Amino acid sequence: MLSRLNIRFQNWVLGSTVGLVLGLSGIFLASVLGKFTAMSEENAAERFALIARQSTERIDSMVRERARFVTTQTRAGIGQFVSDGHLNHRDLVATFLSSLEADANLYSHYFGLGNNEFLQVVGIRRDRFITSALKAPENAHFGIWHIERKPDGSRSETWQFLDENRQPLARRETVPEYAPTRRPWFTAAMETGALTVLPPYFFASTGELGMTISIPLPDRAGVLSTNVSLRSLNAFLAQMPLSANGAILMLDQGGRVLAFHGKGPRFSGLYIPPLVANEHIAEPHLRSLAGKTAAASQIIMLGEGKHTEKYVVTRHVSEVIGGSSFLVIALAPASDFSGLIDKARRDVLLVTLGVLTLLVPLALLGSRQVSRSLAALAQDSERIKQFDFSGEPHRPDSFLYEINALGDAQAVMHHSIKLRTEALNLAREKLADLVEYGLLLSREKDRDALLKLILHGGRDIADCAEASLYLKTERDTLRFVQRTDHTAPPVTEIALFHTDGTPDERSDLTFAALHNESVVIADIGSETRFDLSALLRHGEEAGFRPVSLLTVPLSPREGEVIGLLQFTNALDPKTDEVTPFPPELIGFVQALAAQSALALENHTLLDAQKILMDSLIKIIADAIDAKSAYTGGHCKRVPELAVMLAEEVGKVETGPLAGCGFKTEDEWREFRIGAWLHDCGKVTTPEYVVDKATKLETLYNRIHEIRTRFEVLLRDAWIERLEAVESGMPASEADTRFAERKQELLDDFAFVAECNLGEEAMAPENIERLKQIGARTWLRHFDDRIGMSHEEAKRREHVPAASLPAEEPLLADQPWHVIPRTQDTAFDPKYGFRMKIPEALYNFGELYNLGIAHGTLTEEERFRINEHIVQTIVMLDQLPLPKHLRRIPEYAGTHHETLAGDGYPRRLGEDALSVPSRVMAIADIFEALTASDRPYKQAKTLSESLRIMAALKKERHIDPDLFDLFLTSGVYRRYAERFLKPEQIDEVDIGKVIG
Repeated sequence: MLSRLNIRFQNWVLGSTVGLVLGLSGIFLASVLGKFTAMSEENAAERFALIARQSTERIDSMVRERARFVTTQTRAGIGQFVSDGHLNHRDLVATFLSSLEADANLYSHYFGLGNNEFLQVVGIRRDRFITSALKAPENAHFGIWHIERKPDGSRSETWQFLDENRQPLARRETVPEYAPTRRPWFTAAMETGALTVLPPYFFASTGELGMTISIPLPDRAGVLSTNVSLRSLNAFLAQMPLSANGAILMLDQGGRVLAFHGKGPRFSGLYIPPLVANEHIAEPHLRSLAGKTAAASQIIMLGEGKHTEKYVVTRHVSEVIGGSSFLVIALAPASDFSGLIDKARRDVLLVTLGVLTLLVPLALLGSRQVSRSLAALAQDSERIKQFDFSGEPHRPDSFLYEINALGDAQAVMHHSIKLRTEALNLAREKLADLVEYGLLLSREKDRDALLKLILHGGRDIADCAEASLYLKTERDTLRFVQRTDHTAPPVTEIALFHTDGTPDERSDLTFAALHNESVVIADIGSETRFDLSALLRHGEEAGFRPVSLLTVPLSPREGEVIGLLQFTNALDPKTDEVTPFPPELIGFVQALAAQSALALENHTLLDAQKILMDSLIKIIADAIDAKSAYTGGHCKRVPELAVMLAEEVGKVETGPLAGCGFKTEDEWREFRIGAWLHDCGKVTTPEYVVDKATKLETLYNRIHEIRTRFEVLLRDAWIERLEAVESGMPASEADTRFAERKQELLDDFAFVAECNLGEEAMAPENIERLKQIGARTWLRHFDDRIGMSHEEAKRREHVPAASLPAEEPLLADQPWHVIPRTQDTAFDPKYGFRMKIPEALYNFGELYNLGIAHGTLTEEERFRINEHIVQTIVMLDQLPLPKHLRRIPEYAGTHHETLAGDGYPRRLGEDALSVPSRVMAIADIFEALTASDRPYKQAKTLSESLRIMAALKKERHIDPDLFDLFLTSGVYRRYAERFLKPEQIDEVDIGKVIG
């Protein structure tokens, strides 16, 4: 057990001496002072018991005296209370006034009849509080409150105030609201039929604390009551002979506080509101004692933890008439009664100190010589424990052999642990640096910054003067990348193989790269294995002498080298002198090289994936452009224009566009990809719909079918001429009729052909003429159900075949012209598309198409055209895009929306369109207006295009601020110089366009 102790020798000697003296003194104190303590506590308990009894006797006498008064009055006969069925006002007032004059502590007497007549006499005695509460004159001594019942059954109420000579001072009448028969003092007395004492409460008229004593008349015609004020209780308790820190608390039978008085720091400033429940007393000692109602005198501990203190506590319970009782608690710290004990304790301590004063110096002199040597050894041991090797260990100078031998052994241990600790600290620091650089390498996205981090991180881990980085090329050469001293790099690359294909191992660099091994050279000057002339020349040019060398390959996986790190001149961490590279550091350098190689390869793979992805995206865009001559190079030019405008947005420092530019390269790449893919949905749009140049065009122009029918009608007209001549009609007349018929057919076909072009709007009269032309018939002699595809035949199977020869209209909308939708085209609600979906997929009806009011597209075909943006959004939304590319569908799918909210496919409003989305809208519109490679329209000039866009700006189709920036920054002009024909580039008044 003693072996576990850890005590200084000198302290042991001193402690033994002091402990002996203190032990003897403690035994004396325990035996003598214990008796003194018991005596003082017993005396205190008796004293406090007397105080508690006096307090309860006080309130007991107050209650009994008033109870005696009301009991005596009721025995005197009912006549003094009631006369002719009414309250005897005159006699009662005289009796009540006399009683109040005789007892200054009495507050009031009052009497109530069963018919709710009432009389109360209040002892005001010029008390300011009662005067204010009753609104009495300042010199009022008594107040008489009288409620009487009149002959008609109504009640009246009067207040009369008298001076000390019973002379009237004032009188007022009020509407009676008080009903004595409903008051607790009345009902309680009536129920018990005996003397009743109500628990203390605040008087309704004055708010003063008091008690009510009630007794019914013998015939229970009424109840006589008296109010006893308890205001004097606090003053009475203050007169009790408490100790310096004592307190006394009085409670009623319900555990509510009636009065309190205390002394000392804990109790003197304490205020406890009257009638507060014991559990709500703020002071914890009083709260815990008030909850116990048993009468007792005891010594108890109060408080918690280190604040616990011994207290003398006395409880006394008084039970008075009427079933009420009161509890008085008196308490004080036991220390208030321990004056003699403290004096005795001080005397014993003084004697003890005198003895110690003599013995301690003697023990100190005897132990100092031995303890000095032990203390020095202990100090060295403590420093070793804390890994503090800043000084040399002490050599003990003692006459004891064991102490000297212990000192020598400790010196050897000190040196060994110091060396091991320094090596461990260095390894820990390098490991921490290695982890930190590993995290930095994994987070770095910029290739140049990554290479710089690899170089400088390697130099820090290797603790060297200079580091160089080489990367292996696909040509089996080593290309110098950078050096920490920023000197000029070598011009030529270092070949790994000779011209005959044999490996070149003369250089440390080529050897390390070919064998995937580190090269360590302690002294370059004596090195004969490798040719280091290039390194020595570099040292002369840079002004330093290479001494030590470490070359480490960058190998992301077994057997593969992608580069090298070359370190020159290792430095001693303490002296900063050039030394060989320590073997314990090489492992850390190789670990960093492996991490660097992996990070570099990952970065290379990531760059390659980005390039591949961008190339695939551009291939898709090029394929869409190549799919139709009508889109030209739209998918290629829109990204160029969008990026140009987005760059200008990033330069804006004030106004609505300030801060709206892209901050990172990831944001720029996300926007560029969105721009390249903004029309990727067009891959789902049929070519003939995109290329539809005439109204009757599908996979071919059906005007040829119509022309053939006209040819049949013309042939029929010629046959009719021949038959007419053969029947005897004059040839001239037949020729005239044929010529008229032919001209009519030529005119009608020319009209149909003109309508087919769709260059002008179709007027109602033109549509009517088309119907008239179409109503003509021609005879079909061949079956129109043979030679068809399965799908085409299926569309006609619900229409009965006509018998041949069949008479058919020249132009018709046949049922099989309507191509139904074969699948549900309803869009997922999550996309929020708000486009009307036509009932049919296509409608190839001849009259339906020729009657198109504007352009060449039907409602169904225009939906297919517009549906490309829907498909763009759906296609891109299905891609598992990483977090930094999640907005690609937004950028690609909102260029047909408008600020006015009438665009498609979602009809998004201004609040839902981001600045990049608005940039895309401007780029898409401007490119479409100025494109010169679309066969269906002529390219517009700059001024024409900008005027159209200015109108779109006013209609809030495009963002006004972005359009103004588009003009003021000159983006429109720079784009025009790159992509527009010279004849399109005319002068533009920007101020006029901006308006």
